[in-house]
Amino acid sequence: MQVTETAREGLKRTLQVVVGQAELSERFASRLDELKDRVQIKGFRRGKVPVAHLKKLYGKSLMQEVMEQTLNDTSVKAIKDRNERPAQQPKVELVDFNEETFEKIANGQSDLSYNMSFEVLPPIPLADLSSLKLEKLVTDVDDAALDKALANLAERNTAYDVEEGRAASEGDLVAMDFVGKIDGEAFEGGTAEGQSLVIGKKQFIPGFEEGVVGMKAGDEKVVSATFPDDYPVAALAGKTAEFDVKVKGVSKPRTPAVDEEFAKGVGAESLEQLRGFISEQIKREYEQASRTKLKREILDALDAAHTFELPPSLVDFEFDNIWTQLENNLKATNKTFADEGKTEEEARAEYRKLAERRVRLGLVIGEIGEKNNLQVSQDELRRALVEQARRYPGREKQVYEYYEKTPGALAELRAPIFEDKVIDFVIDAAKPTEKKVTRDELQKAVEEATEE
Repeated sequence: MQVTETAREGLKRTLQVVVGQAELSERFASRLDELKDRVQIKGFRRGKVPVAHLKKLYGKSLMQEVMEQTLNDTSVKAIKDRNERPAQQPKVELVDFNEETFEKIANGQSDLSYNMSFEVLPPIPLADLSSLKLEKLVTDVDDAALDKALANLAERNTAYDVEEGRAASEGDLVAMDFVGKIDGEAFEGGTAEGQSLVIGKKQFIPGFEEGVVGMKAGDEKVVSATFPDDYPVAALAGKTAEFDVKVKGVSKPRTPAVDEEFAKGVGAESLEQLRGFISEQIKREYEQASRTKLKREILDALDAAHTFELPPSLVDFEFDNIWTQLENNLKATNKTFADEGKTEEEARAEYRKLAERRVRLGLVIGEIGEKNNLQVSQDELRRALVEQARRYPGREKQVYEYYEKTPGALAELRAPIFEDKVIDFVIDAAKPTEKKVTRDELQKAVEEATEE
């Protein structure tokens, strides 16, 4: 095999690869030997079919297989021998290939020649991770947060008692039937029987709850309500509907007091133990929120600390994925770029930068992991797979089959685990300073981090 570099521009490479007839003939002969031992042809014992007869029957198809395998093997070897890492699958093109060329190659009269174009991953000089300036937000669980969480738990355990003649008001549970119409025509999803609604929960579109307030069991009324402009169903967005509502019952809420009896009712041995459970839960939530903020800070710091040429094909691929998702979201919400306060050209420029950031960070994270031997173990991957299957009760078998049979599925499952390992490594190296903040300050910081 002869390899010649015919073009080099930035990260782009073009190679000409020539595989000589001697190697092709050897590969073809080896393939014939494999076939001879397996094939069963009438009139011949297994393994005794003359090679010439096999060539006559299968020569053309065998040579096609040999050429395909040779292209795969030699293209991989050519790149490996150059110690280069392709950014994506190389593009392979046979030189002046046609039926006549194939016949010459098959008859031993011509070498196999092809061009291979690809982009290489750039060298990535990693920044000194210990020099990154990071800040970890720390929030203590105070009595106010604990009391609020317990009150919310009590509210989730609210019971409702039917009260004859009661007019629906804030907090009441109303059972009803209704038929929704737009311009006098019933619409899909606008009809229900035995529907329950808690007044004040804002579970329905604006205007509906307000129209139900004051109604009693047996009352019938036409309630007018308007779908929001950003309602997911485009056909209903911004439209006003008339609902024929019949109330079947109104129930008064009965929220339990947070005491020893309540604690035992939700599975704790005592109120003190329940407070301990809830305190630990809040602590974990704070820690997760703090990590979310710190992770965003780390990604921003890594992005700012690394500058290198990006493979255009990777940026294009990432941008296309982002843009397709954006267009689908705009279509689903019946919006345009103008609704977002920008032109399509401005949006393209913005999301191109986002694509570049994602590619850059992906390469940096991969490099940190590789240089420091960070790996996802089979046990970690197995646990993630089990966790994923648990999200689909009754369909666990289909989930396992999907990950077993779908190319790239396990890689998608592995990626966030690997990323978290790198984030942990950076945290350990950078040793962030801690800053005490209140619960509200932590929440605001996380919201700002996730909005950007």
